Amino acid sequence: MRLPEARGPLSEAVRRVLLTGPDGGAGAVGGVPAPAEDADPFGEDLQLALYLAYEPHYRSIEGVADEREWDPALLALRRPMEDAFLAALRAEVPADGDVEAALAPLLEEPVDGRGVSHRLMDAGTWELMREYLAHRSLYQLKESDPQAWLIPRLEGRAKAALVAVEYDEFGAGRGERVHAHLFAELMAGAGLDPAYGRYLDAAPATTLATVNVMTLFGLHRALRGAAAGNFAVLEITSPPGARRMAKALERLGAQERCVRFFTEHIEADAVHEQVLRREVLGGLLEREPGLAPDVVFGIRATALLDERWGAGVLAAWDEGRTSLRMPLGTG
Repeated sequence: MRLPEARGPLSEAVRRVLLTGPDGGAGAVGGVPAPAEDADPFGEDLQLALYLAYEPHYRSIEGVADEREWDPALLALRRPMEDAFLAALRAEVPADGDVEAALAPLLEEPVDGRGVSHRLMDAGTWELMREYLAHRSLYQLKESDPQAWLIPRLEGRAKAALVAVEYDEFGAGRGERVHAHLFAELMAGAGLDPAYGRYLDAAPATTLATVNVMTLFGLHRALRGAAAGNFAVLEITSPPGARRMAKALERLGAQERCVRFFTEHIEADAVHEQVLRREVLGGLLEREPGLAPDVVFGIRATALLDERWGAGVLAAWDEGRTSLRMPLGTG
């Protein structure tokens, strides 16, 4: 992956440390500490900086040594940004321990049908479809990787159930069926570049936040309850959304390899939803009932960020402009 352009002092500081190591000035730009506490926790600069600070845990970055993954300078930059992001989420998400109440809204189809997938199914063009895929590529090309960090943090039936779900996500032993690979095939069929991280420069903060929250929860054992709640949201909301996206692509006359990614998720994730709710969440809370508020936090924080992403995309489309930071032809 290539390093994107910075969007402010925080992302510039992270870029510098990634490229030059601690001698580049940990947390500083021109000798001035990068002010994480003064930045918008949902803004472009902090979300890109956090995304870049996390990325060495996933893949290599052009010009960045693998040793940067655990560079103390990078971690020193990352921690205050994580604290700011977490504090902002907790300030907006109700904190209680009623997991079933938190899940209930996700189990019902919205009556207004105003989501992004509804728009694409009913009246989407190829231009809008390709924008949607560019947004989603930031997660889908590493689908289920953030959730894999949860495996060693679970025990008993919760662990066994989570591994069963992840086994499906990673192709059930077949490389060509790995969901990230299927998404890359979808992108190529839609005329997009399937290279990992290709559209990072074009992705707005709302898109980055939906991926950053998964990594944040996954990397911290103290947030294992939130990570489980996050994964439950992804699996519960996937089948109906995938069904709409498959219909949208079929209406547009897409290649079979484009539709395949979504048809794969319709049936598989309907099963995964039950496994996540009953076995992963049920098994986790049976052993550690005190984690219920964290599970609720993970559910509601994920839903909040997804809603903001969708609202931003639809607002841009309603105004006749791109929902990305730049047109796809130049991103």
